Amino acid sequence: MRAFTVHTGRAVPLDRSDVDTDQIIPTDHLKRIERSGFGPFLFDSWRKDPAFVLNDARYDGASILVTGANFGGGSSREHAVWALEDHGFRAILAPSFADIFRNNCTKVGLLPVELPEAATRALLAAVEADPSLEITVDLQTRRVVGAGVDESFEIDDFTRWRLLEGLDDIGLTLRHADQIDAFERSRPARLPSLPRP
Repeated sequence: MRAFTVHTGRAVPLDRSDVDTDQIIPTDHLKRIERSGFGPFLFDSWRKDPAFVLNDARYDGASILVTGANFGGGSSREHAVWALEDHGFRAILAPSFADIFRNNCTKVGLLPVELPEAATRALLAAVEADPSLEITVDLQTRRVVGAGVDESFEIDDFTRWRLLEGLDDIGLTLRHADQIDAFERSRPARLPSLPRP
């Protein structure tokens, strides 16, 4: 996965709370066998409304999502995170996240940042008023700065380190490839080899 250190970008204001994974990516679009290609189906039901924020060309190319509390609830589908990442988001700023969703985000390099409600409301108002504003999300210093906000955020040290290093679960395992290879070479075979016919 791509490392996350510092990201500066424009933001999409999604002023909704309790957005669940079915709203993020409806079940109709879960038939793909790849992890990619889900971006076009992000918020699919809502995008049928021409006034929906992702249909507003002023937010094209924005890479930060600012939204309401309890983002990512409902089923634990990873597809929701894949759709957000595939659309181009690098960070999501909200007062709170569903636990499984938050964990799924960090496994692909999408940074979920919990901010106080007042800071989130200020960011929503600022980027609604001026879509050209940029926000900086700094994982190294654990700060969000921009659009009139300067807030620190919490993230556990291990998850922060993994994101800074760009290590997903496979990457973490591959850091021990030499030890794994040595073990595989030294262990006895479970079954004897049989001659091929």
